[in-house]
Amino acid sequence: MKYILLSYAPENAWPPEDHLPAMQRSIELCHDLAAKGQYVHAAPLQPIDKTIHVRVREGQSFVSDGPFAETKEYLAGFFLIDVPTLEDAIKIAQSLPGSTRGTTEIRPLIDLSHMNMPKSNFS
Repeated sequence: MKYILLSYAPENAWPPEDHLPAMQRSIELCHDLAAKGQYVHAAPLQPIDKTIHVRVREGQSFVSDGPFAETKEYLAGFFLIDVPTLEDAIKIAQSLPGSTRGTTEIRPLIDLSHMNMPKSNFS
């Protein structure tokens, strides 16, 4: 089953001296997952000041920048994994550096393979 692990953290959770080691550990985890056939894709996100929001209501488009809502934690990155059980996804989430300074949300993906969806580069 495919799960997305969404990493949320306060905007300044990673001072520069801690950020590089955390990124290196995350890359090691990606290699470990790939060796087990469980890695699909992962990426950190640009800072929240790079955010753009698009809403379409009654045919009218609204585009705004910056975070959508004032929150303590912002979406910082994701891991897309393919593991047999939710328990496996939880174990992986517990090993992510982001889980030590923020929150990791685990969401199962809906299987759309029966709907003739185009193949992605990440499948």
